[in-house]
Amino acid sequence: MEETKEQILVKRLLSKEESAWKELFGAYSGMLTYVCSRYIISKDDVHDVLQNSFIKMFRSIDSFEYRGNGSLKAWITRIVVNESLKHIKQNPDFKMVADVEIPDVPHEEEPDLNEVSQATIMKMIRSLPDGYRTVFNLYVFENKSHKEIAVLLGIAENSSASQFHRAKAMLAQKIKEYKMSKTAHYE
Repeated sequence: MEETKEQILVKRLLSKEESAWKELFGAYSGMLTYVCSRYIISKDDVHDVLQNSFIKMFRSIDSFEYRGNGSLKAWITRIVVNESLKHIKQNPDFKMVADVEIPDVPHEEEPDLNEVSQATIMKMIRSLPDGYRTVFNLYVFENKSHKEIAVLLGIAENSSASQFHRAKAMLAQKIKEYKMSKTAHYE
């Protein structure tokens, strides 16, 4: 059975081969920047978190266990998410959002995403308040339960659910407004 590119790269990383680290950075830095920027807005902070993440990867590569194709990508993504959360929690300005007036969106009224680009949706997600954005990302992109999110962020489980519900409602409102402005623009 022939080794995959990922397995070969892992072996090279484990032997602390400098060119392997450059290869890892070249192959994954764009994707990891995208992951990090879902949580953190400031480009300087994203850069700092990514730098810390790569240092953490380098220092803990010996603990990495190859579990099949894609496991390296999953491991480095998890490190970036964890480092992003660590950064957020250390930020004195980070807070869960208290009650903000957001119209309730009935469950059956999911936003219509046709004609809304992925880049536009990501901008909308990035514009959510910190607490909403963090919970939304953990729930939607990292598939974390509200119980897991509560532990990660040091909040109550019902706070996580509430933050997610509000984030989803705010996002639905933003999408609705975007589509209405786009429609009005063409009329």
